[in-house]
Amino acid sequence: MNKLLVGILVSIGLTAQAQSPKEIMYVGTYSVRGSEGIYVFEFDRKAGTMQPIQSISNGKSPSFLAIHPSGKYLYSVNEGADKLGGVSAYTIDKATGKLTYMNAQSTLGAGPCHVSVDQTGKTAFVSNYGGGSLAVLPINADGSLAAPSDSVQDVGTGPNTARQDKAHMHSATLAPDNRFVYVADLTTDKVNIFDVDTKSSTVKPASTPYASVKPGSGPRHFTFHPNGKYAYLVEELTSTVAVFSRNPKTGALTLLDDNIKTLPDGFSGQNTSADIHIDPSGKFLYFSNRGANTLAIFSIGNDGRLTKVGDQPTEGKTPRNFLIDPKGDFVFVGHQDTDNITIFKRDKKTGLLTYTGQSVKVPAAVCILMATR
Repeated sequence: MNKLLVGILVSIGLTAQAQSPKEIMYVGTYSVRGSEGIYVFEFDRKAGTMQPIQSISNGKSPSFLAIHPSGKYLYSVNEGADKLGGVSAYTIDKATGKLTYMNAQSTLGAGPCHVSVDQTGKTAFVSNYGGGSLAVLPINADGSLAAPSDSVQDVGTGPNTARQDKAHMHSATLAPDNRFVYVADLTTDKVNIFDVDTKSSTVKPASTPYASVKPGSGPRHFTFHPNGKYAYLVEELTSTVAVFSRNPKTGALTLLDDNIKTLPDGFSGQNTSADIHIDPSGKFLYFSNRGANTLAIFSIGNDGRLTKVGDQPTEGKTPRNFLIDPKGDFVFVGHQDTDNITIFKRDKKTGLLTYTGQSVKVPAAVCILMATR
């Protein structure tokens, strides 16, 4: 092989290496035990490790995060803000994935705990747990946040007097078609359904305005099957999952199964459930339990119904949010009380997980996202 050909091949190899996408991870935290705010890591897929590259100072518990569909901006709720709440916007550096603060806005309610962005990138939705309300904020062309253009105040109580004393909106999840947003209220035991107007950044009740679950169950987080036909709800207070079918024309939900057990057999301690995700293939559903400190694993049938596959100990205490990587190879679990993220390898055929032995220190880890740069 002549020197010119060798040089060309080396050049091609170096170019391919230089252009290989970086996988950047963002971690939201509570402002306790020395947390600096939002943490940025680069994931090394071959080694299965997370390398820290930045931390962004935010002392108001930037707990839950969302990435703009363009990949250029990141948003964090400020759960520790005053009674008017708060949500912050950051730019994402295209080359490094590092964050730069842009601005913040009120969310018109205390204890904002969840943020999502519609697929057009024009509107953000923030759930105020303490205030029991939903705030709708326009997103400017430069990714910064405008003041809220709409809000919805929920009211009600539930049978669990300790937790369901007043409305507690916990999440707002956009439908795959971007026409509806589904808002879980832990207190009213309802998933509220709203039509979304992305041009005006406003919402209104859908023709079927809500779906109810068993009283006292405590709706928390919500997710859709990749086919858009089915949806799944965390019932926090009863440590169960609800299964719905969905009408794509009206957005209406029909309850198929409710109060499906997620705790390991024989577990009798205190537990509250937290997060829920489906793998990219749509074959398996995962569900986090705080107290049992496990991920419940279910297979998903062609009819959307669930069959329990197993329970994976998460190697930490109080697993809140977790992430299935976009390729479906790894699962990352954030622990609020042991200040760590644990990494698991995932078997795509069985859905089962194997702990890799990798654990990353992050104070009060609450939310984990991944983006490819």
